Amino acid sequence: MALTITLLGGESSGKTALARALHQHLNQQLQIRTALVPEQLRLWCEGMGRAPRAEEQAARAAEQSRCIEEAARQGGVELVIADTSALVIAAYSELYFQDTSLYPEARAAQQRYDLTLLMGLDLPWVPDGLFRDSPAVREATDTLLRRELRTASVAFQTVYGQGEARLRQALQAIATRLGRPLVADDPVLRQGRGRWVCDSCSDPDCEHRLFSQLLTPDHSKDPPP
Repeated sequence: MALTITLLGGESSGKTALARALHQHLNQQLQIRTALVPEQLRLWCEGMGRAPRAEEQAARAAEQSRCIEEAARQGGVELVIADTSALVIAAYSELYFQDTSLYPEARAAQQRYDLTLLMGLDLPWVPDGLFRDSPAVREATDTLLRRELRTASVAFQTVYGQGEARLRQALQAIATRLGRPLVADDPVLRQGRGRWVCDSCSDPDCEHRLFSQLLTPDHSKDPPP
């Protein structure tokens, strides 16, 4: 089975852009055969021209999980990058329909994945003219996802930055899980300090600060010049 990485976050949090960047970089630059699982809820909404109703949410969540599991079983695939998981759909169900019934199955699915990357909220919120509601919805989704990840005892890494900076952080998190560097001169793996950062902290500033400190080389044990 391939190593499965899921990208979680609310609307306009950079999931799709990062998923595509990881897929391209891992396949083309690092020659690691990687499958990309797109966000099935988004594809459904675009195809139907509307958001799903309350009774249609469960099928969307099940389809997302099915596609992830199918990708992980592909022969020769080493990594799976999933642009969201059923847990995001479950959070939307609570937000929009006050329905929490999708959480147990979504938490169980999330526990089976190898790495969970949560999108930081440092990117500007951008309307798409279709299904995005507001920055407040993005923040509320983030709060629910953090709550459910803790409830399920699923460790997660929050990634920040734009463009190459966010890609590099995600690659370093994946490298720690793989046990081999994916970024040149990776200080986390080089010094054996790879670990989860701020798993249970809901303060983005705190997470950002700690992550920056983690990636700063410790020269205290370097030999004198």
